[in-house]
Order: sequence, then C-alpha cells, then structure tokens
Amino acid sequence: MSGKLARGFVERMSQVMGGVCPHHCHDPSPLSIARLSGGSNAATSDHAFEMICSTIRFGKGATSEIGYDVRQLGAKHTLLVTDKNVINTTGFKSVAQSLQSLGVKYTVFDDVLIEPTDESMLKAVDFARGIGCDSFVAVGGGSVIDTTKAAALYCSNPDADFYDFVCPPFGKNLVPQNPMLPLIAVPTTAGTGSETTGAAIMDLPKHECKSGIRQRCIKPLLAIVDPDNIKSMPRNVAIYSGFDVLCHALESYTALPYHKRVPRPARPDLRPLYQGSNPISDVWSMEALRIMGKYFRRSVADSSDEEARQNMLLASTFAGVGFGNAGVHICHGLSYPISSQGKSYFDKDYPETKPLIPHGLSVVTTAVADFEFLTASCPERHARAARQLGAEIPVG
Repeated sequence: MSGKLARGFVERMSQVMGGVCPHHCHDPSPLSIARLSGGSNAATSDHAFEMICSTIRFGKGATSEIGYDVRQLGAKHTLLVTDKNVINTTGFKSVAQSLQSLGVKYTVFDDVLIEPTDESMLKAVDFARGIGCDSFVAVGGGSVIDTTKAAALYCSNPDADFYDFVCPPFGKNLVPQNPMLPLIAVPTTAGTGSETTGAAIMDLPKHECKSGIRQRCIKPLLAIVDPDNIKSMPRNVAIYSGFDVLCHALESYTALPYHKRVPRPARPDLRPLYQGSNPISDVWSMEALRIMGKYFRRSVADSSDEEARQNMLLASTFAGVGFGNAGVHICHGLSYPISSQGKSYFDKDYPETKPLIPHGLSVVTTAVADFEFLTASCPERHARAARQLGAEIPVG
C-alpha cells in the first residue's frame, strides 16, 4: 500500500471522528467522547487499571522443563497443538521429548492455519472435544497459540456458540461461565506476544474481516519463552514479526490513558481487557522499544546473531505484557481490512497455497500515516517513544 493510500485511510477516519481518534489520542474532543460513551462525560471516566499477565519463564533450554509443568497440572491427556511447519523443528521435538520422558500422555493436532479462521479454530475445538483432553500445550507462533486458546476456552464451555465470545460487531462478547482449560504456550516467533495475553485473533471469511476474542480468562497459565525455539525463523517472518512488536509497543504506549476511558465500569469485573495506557504497561512498552532500537536491524541482517534474536524475543514478550493490558489502536484496527482483502499477495517465507498478507506486514502498512495523525495529540509522548528507538530528538 502506498503512503498516499495509507494517509487516505487515516484522513477518512479523521473526517468521520471529527478530527481525533477518541480511543487513542491523549486529548480527545468532548464531541468524540460523547459519541464513544453514549453521552457520558469526563466525571464518569475510569479511575483504576489492572495488570494481568501469564507466568513467564525465559531462558535458553527452558523448553525441556515443560514435561514437569504439565505433570504438575495433574493432566491425564494433553493436546499438543502446532502447525505443519513447526512440527518439524527442534523446538517442537524438545517439547514432545520432555512430555514423553515424564510419561505425559499427549495427542498432536497440527492442522493450524498461518492466519486462523473461525472454521479452522472450530476444527481444533472439535478435535480437542473428540479426544477428551484436559490440558493444552501450544508450540508455534501467534496463530497456533490463538487457536489453542479458542480450543481450551470452548472445551470448558461446551454449550456456547462460537460467536458468544467473539468481539462485536460480529459476536456477543459474553463473559464465559467457565475458565478455559490449562494452557502452556511455547512461542516460536518473536512477534505476537500472544503467550502472555488474553486475546485470540481470527479471520472471518464470510464477513471479509478479522475479529477476535478478548477475555482475561484465556491468557496462558505459563509462557515458556526459549530463544532456542526461534533459530529457524525465516528472514521475512523475522521482519514481519518485528514490525508487529514495534506496533504493539508504540500503540500501547500512545493509547488513550486509562483515566480518560469512558464510561467507568459498574463493577471491577466489567473493566475491559484493553484498558488504555498506564504507568505499568508504559514500562514494558518503553523497554520493548529500547530493545527494538538496538537489535531489530541486527536480528534481520544476520539470522545467526543469537544475541539479537534473543533480545527480539524478549522485546516481543515485553510488548505483549504492555499491549495485553493497555491495548492497541489504529495500526491494528486498519490491518484487519487490509489482511482480509488481500487477494493476490504471496510471500516466499509463508508456505501458503492461498494469497496471504502476513499480520505484521498488514499492521505496519499504515503505521507512518497513523502516527503522523496521532502525534499532535501528545507530541511529548511520541517523542519519548522515538528516542527509545534511537532517534535524536531534542528534549523540551
């Protein structure tokens, strides 16, 4: 997408929203807030934020410990979810070996799409129900982890329709009656941060759009983040995953602050998963940006640069904690129609037989225009983010 077309997207949004984006700017107009909240005023804005995050275990070789973790759950039958590419990697084999060595019974499901759909997720749900598993291990990128979240959630809520938990406007966004079954996530890409969040994204082909599930209860119980598992990540996957990390960190840091979000929830349990930027998520997002500024180019230029790739994996996890609580905004919002309408793009590092715009590429496509649009809402905050990435911007 050209810069002119990307700016056209944002300019049209600006016209519709009266010159600002009420979800994400730091000085929203009263008119836009009224539109968003149904007439609520600043007095009803939120006064608190919460932090949720999976337990994170980070380190080279940490994957070998997963058998112990699953056994400690008291699991009788674990579903090991992956895709047809990751199943041949040393990371997957390490997980399987660890489970076998400790006598953990497991079954493999590897029919996960690179960009999952509602139908592909339902296939995983049906498979999991069919074998009667009581726990899950996800080994793969965000698509594998998100698919596993859906399977674990719907297995514990057998009477729910798939769209009961999907976000509006296509779903009902109901709160699940039961928490999902235990899930341990082992990421094999440095990008999505899904191993620490309560979000699962899918394509809805019938609607020609993307949507997702956002629930606190679907965050993995444990994330095993092992740098050894991303050694085989292809170059373009590393690039697009890195763009995803970049936008996660930038969007969460520049999101509307939690205390400007309206309306205030009637009960604490009604507070949304994505609450807006806050002092804790800021720490994670800013550190992710600092790491990105130092290591992103290196990780792409030389796939054997273990220090760079290890730090990019760390940045992905940090950004996941940040945006998993603060939220994302325009880049991700516009990425959904971009990716769903991509009818002719193929990428050599994504072995799909159908056209596919990788998520990180769809997210970064409008990023320059998006942040040009947003900068005026809080120039100081955008300048701080730029400095973290290495830009020489005077202070003050």
